[in-house]
Amino acid sequence: MSIADVISFDNTEVAFKSKSDKELKRDYRLFKLLSYPWLARTGAKMTAVLLKAGLPVAGIIRKTIYEHFCGGETLAECQKTIDELAASGVYSILDYGVEAKNNEADFDHTAAEMIREIDFASENDFVPLISCKMTGLGRFELYEKVQQGDRLTAEEEKEFNRIRERLEKVCRHASENNVSVSIDAEESWIQEPVDKLTHEMMEKFNRGRVVVMNTAQMYRKDRLDFLKDAVAEALRKGYLYGIKLVRGAYMDKERARARAMKYPSPIHETKSECDHDFDEAVRFCIDHYEKVYTCVATHNEASCKLFVNLIEDKKLDKQHPHLLCCQLYGMSDHITFNLAERGFRAAKYVPYGPVREVLPYLTRRAEENTSVAGQMSRELQLYKTEMTRRGL
Repeated sequence: MSIADVISFDNTEVAFKSKSDKELKRDYRLFKLLSYPWLARTGAKMTAVLLKAGLPVAGIIRKTIYEHFCGGETLAECQKTIDELAASGVYSILDYGVEAKNNEADFDHTAAEMIREIDFASENDFVPLISCKMTGLGRFELYEKVQQGDRLTAEEEKEFNRIRERLEKVCRHASENNVSVSIDAEESWIQEPVDKLTHEMMEKFNRGRVVVMNTAQMYRKDRLDFLKDAVAEALRKGYLYGIKLVRGAYMDKERARARAMKYPSPIHETKSECDHDFDEAVRFCIDHYEKVYTCVATHNEASCKLFVNLIEDKKLDKQHPHLLCCQLYGMSDHITFNLAERGFRAAKYVPYGPVREVLPYLTRRAEENTSVAGQMSRELQLYKTEMTRRGL
């Protein structure tokens, strides 16, 4: 059986069944605008300037790009989004999209919000995971200093211990409330301490079920070996491993830094090399599904079909709690909803937070969407197909 025989992502009736005709046409217009890279980039930056100047553009943002890519300004507002997704059998992964301001009070606030997320998720059967960004719990520069092996001052040692304490408090609360925490990946030059802290929490809490998950950016040349070694260590030490597989978020920044500082780029030279490692990671994780909770987080149709094909070939339970495929809220509905329709565990990554505070996230989303070859044209094609089917 070929991969294509298992599932098709072309069924737009399933993909857009929750959208009214008005919503469908509105979202088509939004993607049409995002299909122009120069407009997406300059529009996002101009919006930030206008907001900073105090001009009343927040309402326009909320009714357009914000509503499309975010679940709401508060957890309570997210409930409607969660319920709508759950009606189609789709899970939600909550992410507090507000970026910390780089001081201790903000880091404490972010940790407290994660505790609130866990409490909220524990009351929602369709919210199995929350997302945690370690740069929301501590200073980027401190992680960088730790990775470089520089000697920390006494105050910096205390500061780093506070990061560990915040993370442990969040993970412990998740463990006590039957929720899991997915730790986001960061830039390569601060990833080592993030991995170390994540593995510490895994060893402590991933006993019996997966509470803590790491993230591997598979565009890095070393991540496939890293993943295999990390799983082997978990098996030796007797704890379960959790991993979210992504292709990566900082490619241009990584390559520019490597050139400027004259060291070999950690990023694969070609997309095919990245695709190879991503799919090998999917195969490896599903081979070890009983001990590894895998979240395949991608908009790549071939990788999603591979995920499905492996589950079918191995005759695994489609609803096994260690098998999850995820896409961003507001994108690739043709993947998410068709997976759920066929009985697989599918999820949307749902960011939330005040419009003004989530703008940096939305800016990146707009820029990333326009940089992925074929992404916008595929989205537009699907919307056109569904509008034609409905006679719009």
